Amino acid sequence: MASTIEPAPRARRWTRVEYERLIDLGVFQPGERLELLDGALVVREPQGSRHAAAIRKVLDAFRAAFGAAWQIDSQLPLALDDASQPEPDVSLVPRDPHAYRDAHPSRAVLVVEIAETSYRTDREYKFSLYARGAIAECWLIDVVNNCVEIHREPEVSPAALYGWRYRSVETLRPPAAVRPLVAPGVSIRVADLLP
Repeated sequence: MASTIEPAPRARRWTRVEYERLIDLGVFQPGERLELLDGALVVREPQGSRHAAAIRKVLDAFRAAFGAAWQIDSQLPLALDDASQPEPDVSLVPRDPHAYRDAHPSRAVLVVEIAETSYRTDREYKFSLYARGAIAECWLIDVVNNCVEIHREPEVSPAALYGWRYRSVETLRPPAAVRPLVAPGVSIRVADLLP
């Protein structure tokens, strides 16, 4: 009996422009939590109370640390490239009240993801995209293990999911503090980022 080897099914990849058009047409349900990651529509994990509490803590810490020097966005689209439009839990983007009326920010100087149930997705998928998008620094707030991973120095890596990774990864726990690359004179306590 001969066996037939079938190729893997082909998936339809979306561009960021097509994804935004689908949103404009009302294709998705109100409140449906989706992100475009390298052409794939990915359902975002639901938020637990610790995840939400961590977002609030990061926003408070960033407001105190950066004031009005930068725009602090929370769960808003970041137009990384033609195939990716993630919605980071927190991102620090250049402040320009008029720049984002007709297009989402395309660059962030710092991205923060909160991981409660989404650790693997954030660390392997999203951080590879952020590195590919030349975001110099990403923080992963791990609310399960009460630590903060500081990811810096994006580099090409054939072993990484999207061909990019962060060369430097440092795990910090209280009472440590972190100095953001964009403002090395600022010190943010790790305890102020954890729920």
